Amino acid sequence: MHSAQEVETEVQPPDLRTRKSGSDWARFLGPTGDGKSPETSLLTSWPPTGPPVVWEKEIGTSYGTPTVSQGRLFMFNRHGGSARLTCMKSETGDELWRFEYPTDYEDLYGYNNGPRTCPVVDRNRVYILGPKGMLYCIAVSDGKMLWSLDTTEKFHVVQNFFGVGSAPVVEGELLIVQIGGSPPGRPRTLLDTREPVQGNGSGIVAFNKSTGEVVYQITDELASYTTPTLATINGRRWCFAFARGGLVGFEPHTGTVDFHYPWRAKKFESVNASTPVVVDDLVFISETYGLGSSLLKVRPGGYEVVWKDSERRRNKAMQLHWNTAIHHEGYLYGYSGRHSRGCELRCVELRTGKVVWTHRVHERGSLLYADEHFISLGEFGTLSLIRPTPEKFDLVSKVLLINEHGEERIRYPAWAAPVLSNGLLYLRGKDRLVCLDLMP
Repeated sequence: MHSAQEVETEVQPPDLRTRKSGSDWARFLGPTGDGKSPETSLLTSWPPTGPPVVWEKEIGTSYGTPTVSQGRLFMFNRHGGSARLTCMKSETGDELWRFEYPTDYEDLYGYNNGPRTCPVVDRNRVYILGPKGMLYCIAVSDGKMLWSLDTTEKFHVVQNFFGVGSAPVVEGELLIVQIGGSPPGRPRTLLDTREPVQGNGSGIVAFNKSTGEVVYQITDELASYTTPTLATINGRRWCFAFARGGLVGFEPHTGTVDFHYPWRAKKFESVNASTPVVVDDLVFISETYGLGSSLLKVRPGGYEVVWKDSERRRNKAMQLHWNTAIHHEGYLYGYSGRHSRGCELRCVELRTGKVVWTHRVHERGSLLYADEHFISLGEFGTLSLIRPTPEKFDLVSKVLLINEHGEERIRYPAWAAPVLSNGLLYLRGKDRLVCLDLMP
């Protein structure tokens, strides 16, 4: 581990916002980690060209979302032989600073070579986890490195199919990260062996967020592409990590494991990439390679299965690939399907798994809930406004964002979920970040 000169990290940097209403979006899936924004009084009647464009910027290569805190927007991208964290003013796109480190990551299946995760902001610290497992803690105020750790080297991680893709989460003084290391002498990548890769007890690691020192490590699970979900259930804190082989429920401050629920398709290349959804004491998980979805009722020390898709059943309740379902008033909404062709937006009753309605879109996408509407970004750049109702698919607006040259602003693959902060909507496609104004 490498550490730099100490700086004051407990003091919140100056607030750069001129828009004082609204909220930060400082971690994956927003302020509550469930894809929901508390912002209201937003623009819910769009012109044919879509909401007004405030600014747009060419960016590097990545599948990760931006994050926003106190008027600063953070992007984590690949630029040539470097991975770059860029801090800019969220309202204008003006760059404040950048931090770079060298990388030679190449995807085993030919997907892009950029980061898969978003920056995570905690007061005057921002954390990034690169596709080769480099973990950095950076000062928000000036972009200087506070500490770093090569998690692949330290924990002997075998390269996963698509690199490292689980964002860290902050819980109190801890930074919780899916690592999934193996015993020494392991193969370099998963493609170097067809045998199951064994874990070494570092499936989930909690670090001291200020120093990078290991506080605890638990489970032989390997890492997935989902981000851990934090929740309070009946007065107790929980963390749910949908790891490569299934769901791990544990107490985040001590690392005490309550249960492990196996849930992974038999296909060699299968991945779990949809973040768990927690509603009261219920936890919903989903994948798209064969098993489908399941709902658990959790308790300290265990769980019971409320319902699960049958592996032999062709029509699963929901098969989420890399998008995360959003819960609203007893129903789950999400894009079901492994591939673009045949993909459907679905409404599923949470407690039963009953499919209430489907709407075929032939485009995978991600949802954001705000002001009694879903904002949807499709992978081909389709931006939609949808009313969440179990009665039917209720489309309010649907646009493609086109610039003055007749070109699409958001190009495939738009696999990063939309982000909303202080009335500004941020969308990223292949090579461009676009900021739209949703304030009337």
